[in-house]
Amino acid sequence: EFCKRLIFKNLGMLDSLTPLWILEWLGQPFAIFLMRQAFLSIPKDYEEAAKLDGCNPFQIYWRVFLPMCKPALATLAVFTFMGKWNEILAPVIYLISEEHFTLPIGILSLRGQYKTDDQLLVAGALISLIPILLVFLFAEKYFVEGSKTSGLK
Repeated sequence: EFCKRLIFKNLGMLDSLTPLWILEWLGQPFAIFLMRQAFLSIPKDYEEAAKLDGCNPFQIYWRVFLPMCKPALATLAVFTFMGKWNEILAPVIYLISEEHFTLPIGILSLRGQYKTDDQLLVAGALISLIPILLVFLFAEKYFVEGSKTSGLK
């Protein structure tokens, strides 16, 4: 993590939210594995039929493969959002000023050294769950769709 911090410091991106999301775009192993498995599960017949209909490779990807991978994309979106939303280590490493701190860091700052207001801590944790719940509710129909078609050949 020190090398990444040094790179972002030299690029002038330290103390901004950019390092928190740019690392996700570089490819995470779980995301690569999940999407690879989703694309491998699509029969080649769909690709051949699209070629016969005159689709180029981008159209095949955009109009055939991506709609069939919606359950995997929804799963990846929920897991990635949950992981990044609850992350504590990266904001501590890349952010310096308090106005850029994320919500989990703010909740941790509610803890006192000798005494902690537990009600305030639980209220903050509950508020931090609301965006995760909203993302899950938005993606729920794709989860159900994926579970309905997962046993079909």
